[in-house]
Amino acid sequence: MERFTWKARLLPGMKDEYIRRHRDIWPEMTELLDEAGIHNYTIWLAGDELFGYYEAEQGVAHASQVQAKSPLVDRWNDYMKDVMVMEKDPTTGTHYQLEQVFYHP
Repeated sequence: MERFTWKARLLPGMKDEYIRRHRDIWPEMTELLDEAGIHNYTIWLAGDELFGYYEAEQGVAHASQVQAKSPLVDRWNDYMKDVMVMEKDPTTGTHYQLEQVFYHP
């Protein structure tokens, strides 16, 4: 199991909408996360910065590949682009991973 983290920026005035969309996440999106081996997915908000964390039971490369190939993820990203800004890593087609500098098991 590997851990993955990402960050993004919430657009002004969109906090409630961002929360609502995740409260009402599409069932097929959670199925895709399961298919990608993504579990314990959590998103935090600090000011306008979003920080996401998940555990990839089959590794980050597998999780990234499943997400990058999915038209559903493209639909979700299109749905979310009016509430947040996130850069994608052109190599993986998914979020840039944050660099881990400390870990306490």
